[in-house]
Amino acid sequence: MAKTVTVKENESGKSWTYPVLSGSAGPDVVDIRKFYADTDMFTYDPGFTSTGSCESKITFIDGDNGILLHRGYPIEELAENCNFEEVAFLMLNGELPNAEQKSKFEHDITYHTMLHEQVRSFYSGFRRDAHPMAVMCGVAGALAAFYHDSLDITNPAHRKISSYRLIAKMPTIAAWAYKYSLGQPFVYPRNDLGYAENFLYMMFATPCEEYKVNPILAKAMDRILILHADHEQNASTSTVRLAGSSGANPFACIAAGIASLWGPAHGGANEAVLTMLKEIGDKSRIPEFIKRAKDKNDSFRLMGFGHRVYKNYDPRARIMSRTCSEVLKELNIKDNPLLDIAMELERIALEDEYFIEKKLYPNVDFYSGIIFQAMGIPVTMFTALFALARTTGWVTQWNEMIEDPQQKIGRPRQLYTGAPKREFVPLKKRK
Repeated sequence: MAKTVTVKENESGKSWTYPVLSGSAGPDVVDIRKFYADTDMFTYDPGFTSTGSCESKITFIDGDNGILLHRGYPIEELAENCNFEEVAFLMLNGELPNAEQKSKFEHDITYHTMLHEQVRSFYSGFRRDAHPMAVMCGVAGALAAFYHDSLDITNPAHRKISSYRLIAKMPTIAAWAYKYSLGQPFVYPRNDLGYAENFLYMMFATPCEEYKVNPILAKAMDRILILHADHEQNASTSTVRLAGSSGANPFACIAAGIASLWGPAHGGANEAVLTMLKEIGDKSRIPEFIKRAKDKNDSFRLMGFGHRVYKNYDPRARIMSRTCSEVLKELNIKDNPLLDIAMELERIALEDEYFIEKKLYPNVDFYSGIIFQAMGIPVTMFTALFALARTTGWVTQWNEMIEDPQQKIGRPRQLYTGAPKREFVPLKKRK
């Protein structure tokens, strides 16, 4: 017998029954699509934390048990055994590629990495000190003006080419935003380099001398991109879906996602970790800040610990911790005060009863900022790298939404608490 949930109104005694839907994993959901029509009432859920906004086959998170799956595959296995292009193919197509498919996909992405030459001029409209996220948001949205040959969202071929273009060009957009801020010449992508290698090459090469990408750093960057590729229906992904529900072109939707990610509560966490470590300043001061973190009356918070979704160890954090060690070893960074503070904080968090009870484990952002700093990536680029990685997830989620026959334009409701209808007073009679 199918599961149902019955809602009863105490005052009138009326009741309504709604079906319960089960997914392939995770909690069941109550189908309340007819609730308003039946009851003349809305449900109230600020932040939509108890509301399923869509049906999806892409990413699954079990926060209680620290599980993250992409198309059914654990993130640990993907990060360990795949490159970013393989994961992007998996996200877009639902299955891992065979050797021939992988080769063709990498070729197709590589040959879309260049930007239209007129986009160079577009960059000059920004101030040199503009935040890279502001530049990325503007340039990503402007791509619709340069690639308007693939904007018919009802055409599968157009959706595919736009998806490839966005994934391929985002490293170029991000790297050029960095180069523009320095006043250095733009570096064009190379077709003989992989996705992560190309990004590092465009970030750090100059025309003055030959630049060789360190394979250890390229592997670390590749792994970081995989770990941030998608994370279910978070704020920026939901923004992309909501924008796309109106029929907006994919470039505009991804620009909206970048804007949402820019918020410090979403994409700025790794930057906040680095700021916190600098504030602590020395290992000797850690007990002082631990004490402050436990004080409910103190506004100080340990950044990079705990997660809104994960109530267990963030599965991405373990991989990021190992990656951090590999990068620091490769760069021969032995005496890094920030790393010393971070490692001691991690040890305390995993042993201290307060952190264990509150389930405040280190998350992926705890390590990524340290890695970026060690690689010479400035703090202003941290969130930009997040956007670069997350573009694959956004594009995949956008495609799934467009292909969903039940998709309709997003229209959240509200609980109105303003003034009721009142009589208009002409200007000369107002006191």
